[in-house]
Order: sequence, then structure tokens, then C-alpha cells
Amino acid sequence: MAMDSFRDSNSINNLPDEILGKILSLLPTNVAATTSILSKRWRNLLTQIDSLYFDDAMVVYPNEEEALSGSDRFCDFVDKTFALLSNSHMKKFSLRHVPRLDHYDAYHRWISTAMEQERGLLELHLHADPRCYFVEIERELFTSNTLVKLTLSGEYSLEVKRVFFPALKSLSLLSVSTLNYDNYCCLLDGCPALEVLYIRDAGHLDSPCCGAFVKSSSIKRLVVFVNLPYSKEHHKVSCFEAPSLVYLDYSSFVFGNYQSVDLESLVEARLNLRLWESYNNYGSSDDDGDDYSDYIVHHYYGDVTNLVAGITNITTLHLSPDSLEAIYFLCKSMPVFNNLLNLYIESNKEKGWQVMPLLLKSCPNLHTLVFKGLVHKVTNRCGDLCACIPKKQRVIVREQEEVCCLLTCQVKVLEISEYRGSFQELKQVRHFLGKLECLETVKVGVVADTANRNDFLRAILLTLPRLSSKCNNIQFI
Repeated sequence: MAMDSFRDSNSINNLPDEILGKILSLLPTNVAATTSILSKRWRNLLTQIDSLYFDDAMVVYPNEEEALSGSDRFCDFVDKTFALLSNSHMKKFSLRHVPRLDHYDAYHRWISTAMEQERGLLELHLHADPRCYFVEIERELFTSNTLVKLTLSGEYSLEVKRVFFPALKSLSLLSVSTLNYDNYCCLLDGCPALEVLYIRDAGHLDSPCCGAFVKSSSIKRLVVFVNLPYSKEHHKVSCFEAPSLVYLDYSSFVFGNYQSVDLESLVEARLNLRLWESYNNYGSSDDDGDDYSDYIVHHYYGDVTNLVAGITNITTLHLSPDSLEAIYFLCKSMPVFNNLLNLYIESNKEKGWQVMPLLLKSCPNLHTLVFKGLVHKVTNRCGDLCACIPKKQRVIVREQEEVCCLLTCQVKVLEISEYRGSFQELKQVRHFLGKLECLETVKVGVVADTANRNDFLRAILLTLPRLSSKCNNIQFI
């Protein structure tokens, strides 16, 4: 009896309706809807659900033929659920499906019903799997006074005369290849309070409409991922006009020209710029005495000069291995980064550090230098930043008696991750410690499979000579 009383007192049925409604909102909508058969109270609880997620993968078809050709099962399920929730306060509506011609009226009906909620929809997420058809939202006026998040993904597109989302803060456009430039611009123009814009152009053969042009006076955070390796002819001009932007994460094959770059408020940038052509063995180290093969001029498509010049106000910069190549080959002149305090470099054994000496000389106030891995492609263009200068190049450097770029570098914190303790890595660390005059702190993170050698690796590193008298400690992180 006591046990039954304990169970009753701890039953989920004793929770307030508001709490149960929140729990139901976290469940897949098809599961939440089935709870209506439990009791009259649970049926009434459906009105507490504020988040709906419909995916036609939820529907179980009797055979593969019906699943491929489509049926009314998914439409019936969504319509019945909407009927059950006619009095609910819907805050979030997500729809994922394979587009079917005979269901277009239903798609528009559901979207309209969700957006016309009496107390206002907050989030709308629409995804149509790429198939033969696309879903076009056709409206004279596409508007909501309450919507704060909008996602259009896959085969969703717009055909509208006017867009107005005065409260929208976050917009995601994910591989919407059928969205044309005019409607894209109309969408951005209709979001005066937009702060976060996420763009992904990938998985199709069309031009990178959204990822090529971004013009917004309000956005503060921008993430652009363009991966269209078979659309080089469409990568002619790119434009970024976002004077309020403070964070940029940009990944793309390079464009022929970055025509207009207005990013005056930018604080942090992550760049992954990829060349269309492989530079093969350009600048690779050798000691064969044949300078011609080492200095042969290659011509590459693209120009990132304006893009690099447009981010000079940043304080933090992250560069991928591909970006190091792209900036070296396609930036006609390196600007000065007077405000840059933190520089993050990702290394790859197939990519060189050719641009690094010039880059460091262009960062007069750099405080923290971080390397994700030290192993890189050894070239005769890495200059005095690298400990791997070929013998032939060392002779040239000594003859020219140039001042090492590291000696003039103001870096106080050097951080290295994915350290394995190889001979090449040890040489590079020795080179850094022996040349960085202002260095105070060194942080080293070892890869997992060498963690048991921490004490050994640390002991070796502690024996390395240091130019800076303030560098008294090497921390393992």
C-alpha cells in the first residue's frame, strides 16, 4: 500500500499541465500526438504543445512502392495533428519532406496556418529533400511580426513581391539552389533587425547566389560555406557589404574578384580559401642547384587582395592550410593588421607556410600565436619563420643577412596543439624559442597517443634555449 502511494505521488500525471506540455514539445510530433489516446486529460494536454516537427520519414508506408510514389498518409497525419492542436500556442514549426506535386496546396496551407498563429510564430524551419521538384512559396507579401528564426533548406524557394520580418534575428539559407538573386535580395532587405546569417551553398551545380553576395547593414554574425567545385565559371565576383558585422566564418573556392568589401566593424574572422588549381611542387625544397624549377611562375584563378584588405580591423584571425596558400598566391599586396592580437594557424603536411613571414611582419602588435600542428610542407619560400629551410636557401639567407621575421615579432604567448614530439616539430619549437624575443608563455598540447610521454616531451622542451628571459615556463595543456 505504501509503495502504491509512493508511486502515485511520483507519477508523471501529477506534474502540472505546463510542465507536461513542455515535455510533449520535446518529443517527435508523431509520438506526442499518440499520447492523446491515454486519457481525456492527455488529449487536452496537446494544446500545451508549442513546438511541432513534421518529417515524412515519420510515416510508415505499407510497401516501398507507396513510399517512393507518395501517398496521402503524411498529409493526413499533419492535417489531423493540426486539427488536434487548433487551440495550441505554436512557437516553433519545422517541416521536412520530399516535395510532391500533388501536395503543394497542403504545404502552403500548413505554412500559412503556422505563420498566422494568433499569438505569433517564433521559429519556422522548412526543408525539402532534393528530388525532381522544388517548393516555391508564392505570396504578394511574406511577413510576420513575431518570427525571430527562419530556415529555408534544400528545394525551398521564394517568389514574392515583398518580404517584411521586423523581428527576425536569425536566417539560415541551406543549399537553396532554386532561390534566385532578386528574391534573395528581397529577403535580406525585408529583415531590418537581422543579426545572424548562415549560408550554405553546396551539393548542386548552380551558381553560388547566396554565398557570393551579402549586403546587410544589420547582421553581426555571418557564416558562409560554399563548396561548388564544378562551378568555377560562376565564381567571378563576390561582394560583402556588412558594416555592422563583428564575426565572419567564410569557406569557399576563391572568386575572380572580391569587388566590394565593407567590414569595418569586424573583430574576428575565420577564413578557409581554396585554390581551384593545385600548385603541385611549386616552391618545394630541393638541393639540386636548379633554381628554375623552384621559382617557376604559375598563374592561378582568383584575387583575394580586396578581401584581405577588408578585414584589417580584426583582432582575431583564423587561417586554414588552404588559406595560407590562397593568400600567398592571390593577394597582390599584404596590408598591415595593426589591431591583430590573436593569430590561429592550422597546418597540414601537404600545405606550405610560404605566406607566414610576410604575414607576421604585417602584424606589429600580435600578442598570441597559435598553431594547430607544426608539420607542414617544406618549401624554399617559408623563409626564416621555418626551421626547415633547405641548405641552398640557408646560404642565400646568410648572404642577404636579413633580420628574421621572428626577431621583430611581439608575440608573448605561443600555443601549439597536436604536438607529437617528432624531430621536425622539435626543430621548429627550438627555432621559435630561439627567435621570439618577447615570448613569455608557451603552451603545448600533445596528441592523445603520446600523452603517456608528457614528462619526457616536457623535459626535452625545457632544455631548449630561449632568447626571451621572461619565458620561464612551458605548460602542457
